[in-house]
Amino acid sequence: MAAANGVRRIWVGQNGLLSTPAVSAVIRERVGHDGSKANGAFILTASHNPGGPHEDFGIKYNMENGGPAPEGITDNIYSNTTTIKEYLIAEGLPDVDISQIGLTSFGGPEGQFDVDVFDSASDYVKLMKSIFDFQSIKNLLSSPKFTFCYDALHGVAGAYAKRIFVEELGAQENSLLNCVPKEDFGGGHPDPNLTYAKELVARMGLGKTNTEQDPPEFGAAADGDADRNMVLGKRFFVTPSDSVAIIAANAVQSIPYFSGGLKGVARSMPTSAALDVVAKNLNLKFFEVPTGWKFFGNLMDAGMCSVCGEESFGTGSDHIREKDGIWAVLAWMSILAYKNKDNLEGEKLVSVEDIVRQHWATYGRHYYTRYDYENVDAGGAKELMAYLVKLQSSLGEVNDIIKGIRSDVSNVVNADEFEYKDPVDGSISKHQGIRYLFEDGSRLVFRLSGTGSEGATIRLYIEQYEKDPSKIGRDSQDALAPLVEVALKLSKMQEYTGRSAPTVIT
Repeated sequence: MAAANGVRRIWVGQNGLLSTPAVSAVIRERVGHDGSKANGAFILTASHNPGGPHEDFGIKYNMENGGPAPEGITDNIYSNTTTIKEYLIAEGLPDVDISQIGLTSFGGPEGQFDVDVFDSASDYVKLMKSIFDFQSIKNLLSSPKFTFCYDALHGVAGAYAKRIFVEELGAQENSLLNCVPKEDFGGGHPDPNLTYAKELVARMGLGKTNTEQDPPEFGAAADGDADRNMVLGKRFFVTPSDSVAIIAANAVQSIPYFSGGLKGVARSMPTSAALDVVAKNLNLKFFEVPTGWKFFGNLMDAGMCSVCGEESFGTGSDHIREKDGIWAVLAWMSILAYKNKDNLEGEKLVSVEDIVRQHWATYGRHYYTRYDYENVDAGGAKELMAYLVKLQSSLGEVNDIIKGIRSDVSNVVNADEFEYKDPVDGSISKHQGIRYLFEDGSRLVFRLSGTGSEGATIRLYIEQYEKDPSKIGRDSQDALAPLVEVALKLSKMQEYTGRSAPTVIT
């Protein structure tokens, strides 16, 4: 189809494998044999969903800046699908062996047509080596006290893990779990969280049975297309909201790419405000954007943002225009290497848990959880959201209701429906979620996503901010219990949805 439509050349990653972050890097960084650059890319992906013949499959288009196509483009593509009467395809083009690196040229209907099969990892590895101090990470990995485990969940990250962690950084090959990419992800669900990355969670000593004698110091997982990440310490889970805040707080000292300072930081609205506190303390530009990586991309293209993240296990920077799972793991390894640079021979290494607890002691802790109510009746879900908007017109009434539920919960000082005006292009995104903001820095956020044939999903985000150093070590569920009770009763969740419990808690 490309040849028939006058495309001059196609670049294909060896064996058809390229991670989403690597695609972004290739668009931005790679130069062809003849000096050509890519105009864009198609990614065939199941993202973080189950894949294979009977599971998820998507076609994604990325633009010449390396980022996902904006709505203006995808809306145009969709409108073309409603009117298209024919498509062009070139018959008789010979097959190209995409397992072999090399250039194949032949005559297409519009003239010469090239297929260039290239090494999937080299451009991405080169970019990572320009960002991080690989030698300092290598020193960390060579310490007998530092142990490491990386789980690709049989996704495309496996194509990069051996090259980066083993060949470049000297990790043991047995540090890699499920790093052979499989088209159906080995029958698993390649979403890097505590529910689906079961093998890694058990190895890190966080499983229900907790039989692991001496878990590794550091563990991480990727999703199917390698743009998401989960970071774990020994028997310790790092929330994605904390992770982006900790990377931002330590980036300038730990990562050479940021040594000149950060241009700004950004998070998606439902992500906890841990990053806000770092930005305020370090006097950084800060942006709160709707969910969707394209909003970060706009800020980065305008030179306004260096590090960004979202609560759904996505973290990234302005080196590309996608979230980047391996980048996040290398960022954490860089922070661990920096904190331990004079300590590799010492009694005990500074651990992931030490770094997180030190961060909480400095900036306060944002206790955080997300409740997902999936496949709820769409009518009931819309009524619940409308009721929450209506309640916002009288904060006095809201606070009376809250005090009737729990007297130990702070007052609501602001409540709105989140709206974002893009500082770059002036576009306005409305109805992005309902927020209740409390006097002590805590928040409740309600979002509706998807009203398809399966019904709607209500996402409830609950966040309790704690500055008191004597209270930052509490169990998360205990610390959040009062706010959870307020959220469920204030929203009349059970009344509107018929559900007495969420489908998923993260």
